[in-house]
Amino acid sequence: MSIPQLQKVPAPSVVVTKMMSPPPARKNLVFKKTTTDKSIAVYLGKRDFVDHVSHTDPVDGVLVLDTGYIKDRKVFCRLLCAFRYGREDIDVCGLKFRRDLYMTTVQVYPPPSGEKPKPQTKLQERLARKFGDRAYPFCFQFPDYLPCSITLQLGPNEIDKCCGVDFQVIAFCAKSCSYDEKISKKSSVAMVIRKVQYAPDKPIFQPMAKTSRQFLMSDKPLHLEAKLNKEIFYHGEPVQVSVEVINHSNKTVKRLKITANQISSVVLYSHDKYSQTVAEQEAEEQISPGSTLNKVFSLYPIIANNREKHGLALDGKLRHEDTNLASTTILKEGIDREVWGILVSYKVQVKLIVSGMLGDVLFSDVAVELPFMLMHPPREHSAESDADGDDIDFEDFDCRGPMAVTEDLKEGQESDSSVP
Repeated sequence: MSIPQLQKVPAPSVVVTKMMSPPPARKNLVFKKTTTDKSIAVYLGKRDFVDHVSHTDPVDGVLVLDTGYIKDRKVFCRLLCAFRYGREDIDVCGLKFRRDLYMTTVQVYPPPSGEKPKPQTKLQERLARKFGDRAYPFCFQFPDYLPCSITLQLGPNEIDKCCGVDFQVIAFCAKSCSYDEKISKKSSVAMVIRKVQYAPDKPIFQPMAKTSRQFLMSDKPLHLEAKLNKEIFYHGEPVQVSVEVINHSNKTVKRLKITANQISSVVLYSHDKYSQTVAEQEAEEQISPGSTLNKVFSLYPIIANNREKHGLALDGKLRHEDTNLASTTILKEGIDREVWGILVSYKVQVKLIVSGMLGDVLFSDVAVELPFMLMHPPREHSAESDADGDDIDFEDFDCRGPMAVTEDLKEGQESDSSVP
């Protein structure tokens, strides 16, 4: 019996892990969210920040403050990345099912003395012209070791928060930025953002795998070869699988089964690995001894066909938007895999069901696997970054408006834990 041989194909730099590409952003759209006491309003020009592997888009925004209400208190802004793996309202022996992967805090008001003003982005300049001296800009840079936003799909009867990685921009009033500082719920606000990746701009290769199986009491082998039409597929695209079977053996191939599988590796705390089929096609193609088969099969790995599957990895989800299967995530060389929390990969498996020694009583399998990447198409230059003028379309995220499902939601409002 020969060993399956995988033809050398350039593989993604890790396959760690949408439907169609997201609609283009509206020109001059700004997202806004305000504290309950109206003392702080957070303004962001976008909620998706692209990880280009070599660097990630900075999180730039503006806080608009009611300094008369704030008085002698200080205002801080915080970028928080957390991994959730259970309900936060359950406390077991003092342990919470949440781990903060990254947190950085800056003082926005009053501006720290002796610190030189940083150059402002176009968004910050427009908001400064609109709000005058009430506007205070802030900016965060993502470190290169942080994961992308990802969530695990809940079951049909589950209403709790999702497990996964999420990011928040948090603004609050306090005497100091100490982690133990007591923060007023009415003077704090959190807005969920996402860190996302798009398909790399690189040559497309054609993955191919083949194997030969020599059966007992058969002079000649059975050959199986499979290939994909490309390496990177965009969300919503069919995955085309070309299958060639040459049956020189004395066995009969009863049927073929072609599947696209998602493999999720939880590396942060357990090193568990889960595999789920996200698309499949089964063909009752009988290939008799001495015959051949050449056929192309189409698989559709989309969320619309997988909404009932518990634990399926999805891109980070916002409450007012639909999401998609988790995109393939590319790790920068040298990055600690464990910090990424959940790694997701995709592969196509082509399996032949072959009659066994007792004919139809026993069967054996002949299979090959092909890795592929599932991502968004390369993102075009964002229109809002070049938008001129002071006309701004605000989308207000108040306590009853759109917010992320990864935030604590109770009766339509955020819980106290949104601000550590």
